[in-house]
This record gives sequence, structure tokens and C-alpha cells, in this order.
Amino acid sequence: MGKQEIITGECNTEVQPAEGYFSEVPGIVSELTRGFLDGRWSSHIEPVPIPSRDEVISIINQAQRILFPGFFTPDILSPASLEYHVGQEMSLFYENLARQVNCAIRHDCLRHDQVCSQCGERSYRIALDFIRSLPSIREQLESDIEATLAGDPAAANADEVIFSYPGLFATFVYRLAHRLVELEVPIIPRIMSEYAYHRTAIDINPGARIGDSFFIDHGAGVVIGATTEIGNRVRLYQGVTLGALSLPRDAGKKLRDKKRHPTIEDDVIIYANAIILGGDTVIGARSIVGGNVWLTQSIGPDTKVILKPAELVYLGNGTKKTEER
Repeated sequence: MGKQEIITGECNTEVQPAEGYFSEVPGIVSELTRGFLDGRWSSHIEPVPIPSRDEVISIINQAQRILFPGFFTPDILSPASLEYHVGQEMSLFYENLARQVNCAIRHDCLRHDQVCSQCGERSYRIALDFIRSLPSIREQLESDIEATLAGDPAAANADEVIFSYPGLFATFVYRLAHRLVELEVPIIPRIMSEYAYHRTAIDINPGARIGDSFFIDHGAGVVIGATTEIGNRVRLYQGVTLGALSLPRDAGKKLRDKKRHPTIEDDVIIYANAIILGGDTVIGARSIVGGNVWLTQSIGPDTKVILKPAELVYLGNGTKKTEER
């Protein structure tokens, strides 16, 4: 085999397109443009700005610095500087949130052919109502931290949970987004929840209702649908789905405001990869749902649902052994 030449460095060779190739580009541009302008394809060609995903993520980060002071900032805080720090962050947060809410409601009005009225004033009022909710949101988050420490022996302390637990981060973003849903802010809550999903692989619809002391252990693959109701002191493990039953193709708009996802009462534990579906499905208080269980019907309080032990087959060394687990 002959010696091969090793080529290194940047490619500086100029490549010329075949004759006539560029002549096709204007026609493709025109076809795309017609699709957008005649309404066949979704686009945002409007006189008002849509909320910025980057700015919404910035709002989440600002909320972290406000609600967990000292954890997500390089500044060293002291009791004497705490109020100044929180006040400075809050002022920026208020302005940024009001600006993005304004974009969201103006965009929504235009989408639905409504006439905007006092959008700027309404945006600041919504932002203020949200800020008023921050102490109660922080109280809930403290209960979520305590639930994590109580439910996971591997959790060394609250600092570790705040810094590194994906379940707490997803819950934190959910609690912000859910409050914005309650305040009837469009678009922004879903941007928030999708960002949390990108970070954690935990998908919590901001429309779900979740009580205090909520704990997601490990977390990846958890799905919580929009009309799910979860009580207090509920614990979920990775891969749990609280979803809807299969719907007809044309059912989206008809069932949008209907209860489609299950209700989980207080003190329930749901283990890994369990799937619970349907708006009429209720998991009674203090019940336990085992791993890999599939449920589409209700169970009463104090009930344990588990799969029958699987039959394991061991192969090797010329022998075969069957064992029930």
C-alpha cells in the first residue's frame, strides 16, 4: 500500500457552482414567501414584537437570584447587603417582566383580532401582581426543598438540592410559569416550561396544579400534563407520565378546556416509569403506584398497585434456570 498524503490546514479552494444553479434560488424564495403571506404556514410577520426567548430565560435567572440569594451570583452577600441586593434585582426583574408581558399580550391581541387597550398599564399591573406572589412561591419552594431532603437520603443538605437537583429546578420554573398562567399571560409560561425541559428532561405543563412539598427524584422523562392535579407531599420518580388518553385527530380544540389528565391526591408515591392516564383517573391519598405500572382507572386511598413478579430466565454455562421474582 502506497504512502498516503496527509492534508492539513483550512480549505481555501474556491468552489464555483455549476452554471444556472443560482438562477433557481429566487423561485424558491418566492414559493416560501407565498406560503407565509397567504397563511398556509405559521410565521410571525406582524407589527408587534413577540416575547424574546432569551429575555424570558434571563427572567428565570433573575428570579433564581431573588428567591435563592447568594447561590447564583458571584457577589458575597451579608445580612447588611441582602435588602439592597434583592431590591436591585427586583427593580430589573420588574421592568424586564413587564416588557415581555407587554409583548405577549399585544401579540395575543393581534393573533385573535382584538383591539389592545392600555396594554402597557396592564403589563405593569400583571408584573406587580406576580411580584406580590413571590413570597408565597418561595414558601412553596422551601417545602419542596424540605420534601427532597426528607425523601432522598443522598441529599446532603439544602445547598446541594438548590444547586444541583434537576427536580427542584423544574419545580421552581413550573411555580413561576403557573403563576403567570393564573394571571392569564400567554406564551411566556410555555417558553419557561420548555426551557426547564431542555435543562432537565422534565416536562411539566404550566397549567397543571401542584401542591406543596413536591419531590421529583432523578427526574428525567417525567411528564405532567396540563390538567393534572397533584396534592401535597407527592413524590415522583424518573419516567413517570401523568398524561391523557389517546384523542381523536380533531379533538384538540374541543377538549382544550376539559380535564384530560389524572388527579393525584396527598401523600402519594409513584415509582419509576409508571404511566397514569385519563382525566377521570384518581389516585387516592397515601397510595403507592409501583414501577412500570400502567393505570387508566382510579384507585382508592391507601392502595398499593404493583406488577406481578416477572419470570427471569438465566442462560449460561450450558444451563438454564427459570426463577420468578
